[in-house]
Amino acid sequence: MDQPTMTGRLLVAAPVLQEDSFRRSVVFVVDDTPEGTLGVILNRPLELPVAEVVIDWGRLASEPAVMFSGGPVGAGSGIALGARGPDGPPPGWSPLEGLDPASGLTGIGVVDLDDPAPAQGTALGGFRVFAGYAGWGAGQLAGEIDEGAWYVLDAVAADVFTTDPEGLWSRVLRRQGGDLALLSTYPDDPTMN
Repeated sequence: MDQPTMTGRLLVAAPVLQEDSFRRSVVFVVDDTPEGTLGVILNRPLELPVAEVVIDWGRLASEPAVMFSGGPVGAGSGIALGARGPDGPPPGWSPLEGLDPASGLTGIGVVDLDDPAPAQGTALGGFRVFAGYAGWGAGQLAGEIDEGAWYVLDAVAADVFTTDPEGLWSRVLRRQGGDLALLSTYPDDPTMN
């Protein structure tokens, strides 16, 4: 039986994951295939405005309108995600493949920044640009999940385009209820507890 895709889900770092690249990270899975998984970290804003990197697209960036560190792989490349706006998607927008229609995420896709930015801002309901990405080869992520490094949780569109990226880790855990909600208050440095 085929494994369900994780595209459109969140990988939320467990407190045991202390590697600097992923500590307290929330990763949105953009593509999940038998060959591997690719995602972007949603809660690592940089100080560099989007308008300084992709000038034509900068005015469309969701707040905070800065570049985000998408992960430790390919830091010299970028991935842009956009939510289809009321006027339909802009040229170069491709929906994410394999999303569960019930997820409410079917309006999210990858934006090709080589295409011209739409003239009106209503072609995108949200827009974020990530420098680099998080990637795992075949079976690698499953092993990390089995070791307890990641919680696989449902995403909502507001997670992808959050205006409060620093609070995202706690917010996502809190809305799960139960033990994960308790984890949302886990101290950043447990030795200071």
